[in-house]
Parts: sequence; C-alpha cells; structure tokens
Amino acid sequence: MPVSARPCVLTVAGSDSGGGAGIQADLKTFHAHGVHGTSAITAVTSQNTRAVTAVHGLPSRHIHSQLQALRDDFPIRAWKTGMLADARTIRAVAAGMAGTAADYVLDPVMISTSGASLLQASAVSALRNHLLPRATLVTPNLPEAAALSGLPLGRRGDLDRIAANLLDGGAGAVLIKGGHQRGPRVIDRLYVDGELHTFEHPRLARNGHGTGCTLAAAITANLALGLDLAAACRRAADYVHAALAGAYRPGRSTIDVLDHGAHIPPLRASRSRSGKRRP
Repeated sequence: MPVSARPCVLTVAGSDSGGGAGIQADLKTFHAHGVHGTSAITAVTSQNTRAVTAVHGLPSRHIHSQLQALRDDFPIRAWKTGMLADARTIRAVAAGMAGTAADYVLDPVMISTSGASLLQASAVSALRNHLLPRATLVTPNLPEAAALSGLPLGRRGDLDRIAANLLDGGAGAVLIKGGHQRGPRVIDRLYVDGELHTFEHPRLARNGHGTGCTLAAAITANLALGLDLAAACRRAADYVHAALAGAYRPGRSTIDVLDHGAHIPPLRASRSRSGKRRP
C-alpha cells in the first residue's frame, strides 16, 4: 500500500514494558492492518507477564503536548483510548482531542490481566462524563461494563440493560466482550442503531494478555479503512481469535501473548455509516 494511501490512526494509552498490551499491542495491530499508527502515552508501567509492579502517570501538559503535536501534522481518521489511570488524565485527553471529527473507540481499561488496578475508582465518573459521550463505540468486558454502568450483572437481560445505560450515557454503540463468560464459545455483543449483532468464536485454552487492547485497536484500524461499525467489529474479533490461537509465552509465567502477525480476514465491506462524531 502506498504511504499516501495509509490512513492515520491514534492510540492514547499506557506503555506496557512487557510488550503484550497497551501502546505496544496497539501499534503492532495497526501495522498488521496496514494503517499508520501514532501514539500518545498516558502512563509508563513497569510490568511483565507476571505482574504490574509500578505505574507512573505522565503530567497532563505532556499528554496534551503529544496530542497537539500529532494533530498538527497527521490527519487522524480514527483513534482509541486504553489505560487512562485517573480523572486528571481523562480530562487532559478530552481537552486535547476536542473538536476532532474522527471515529473514537473507548476501551475502558480498568484491571490488568495480572489483576492490577489500572483505573482509579474515582475516575469512572470522569470517564463517563468526559469521554463516553464522545465515543463512536465503547468496548467493555463484563466487569468493566458493570462498573461503568453502575448496574449489577448476573441475571438474564442484564447485558441489555447495561448496554442501554451506556447508550443513554452518550455512547454511539456498545460492544460488550464475552471473554469473561463461561461456556464453550465466546460471544461478543454489539448494540448499535437499535440492533444487536453477535460475534461467536470457539473458546480457546489460552490465558491471553492484551486481547482487549488488540480488539479495540483492530476496530479502530478497520474504521479508518472504511468499514462500517458492525463489519469493523466482526473483522477485529476474527483477527483477535486468530492472534490468540497463535499466542505464545515469552516470559516465565503462564500468560499468553498474542501473535499480532496473525492472518487478517480480507477487506471486503465498504463503509455505510459514519459512526458517532462529537465535537
């Protein structure tokens, strides 16, 4: 693909020193999809496949300066957020991206695979107030969906109620990831335009790290490539399944790191909806 034809995308997230999630996973995913990836780092983590041992958040002015530098030069077609850590960071990102018309994928990262907290409890309301209304799509897993909506999860129909709550909160669409559910199949549910789309894959015997980051990054790339939202989510879910099937263990723990060079399904669909775009 000629350089001039590569859409520019942006990830705003934390750095994973172990290379399996965060900024590192996002950039590898962008490259695999043939888009030009840019990044604004919100925090530097000290982590490996065993644990997150330290988190250092960047000052708001440095986050804002990264975003300003990128927006001054690159025509960002789609962007995503991952680890934002605290309310201060969330406000800085919201201010730094104000006025953009690009599609925005909000991945509400709260807990790492190793169990470390990556979002302060006090920041959930800031996330809901400042970024959720801007989102073309929000991609929570089950615990994140419950925390972000403030609704219980455990009964049949709870997912529908949680999705409705997030849509009422301003999100353009909601993709509730099914990795935390039990059963032989993983079912991701996309609520958009009054419809429910489901994406099913066989559950793999893997202890995956970075699946959520990779999925959101792949959706972002696919939106930038011109797919409509449902097609972007389906293609991204297929990619994550393939990447998880090829996962490997570079560290000494039982955590599997995705193969970001996995086969990507052919690009077929053309864009039919512009997604939600907020100033």
